[in-house]
Amino acid sequence: MVTVRYWAGARAAAGQEQEAVDASTVGELLSVLGARPPLARVLTASSLLVDGEAVRREDVGHQLPAGSTVDVLPPFAGG
Repeated sequence: MVTVRYWAGARAAAGQEQEAVDASTVGELLSVLGARPPLARVLTASSLLVDGEAVRREDVGHQLPAGSTVDVLPPFAGG
C-alpha cells in the first residue's frame, strides 16, 4: 500500500485529500487511479513525486515501496 496525496485540481477530481492505494509500481498506480474519469483527465497533465522525488508518468516500472507517499501535482497557474 502507498499513500496518495492530491493537490489543487487533483484533489477536486479525486474528491479527497489522500487515500491508500494497493500498487507496487507507477504503472499499477496510474492504472488504478486512471479508472476514475475525472481523475484520469487530471493525471494526464500532473507531475508525480514519490517520497519527494520527481518520477515521470512514463516510468511505469518505477517501484513504489510499501509505505511510500505519492504526491499528485497538477499544473499550477499564477504568478
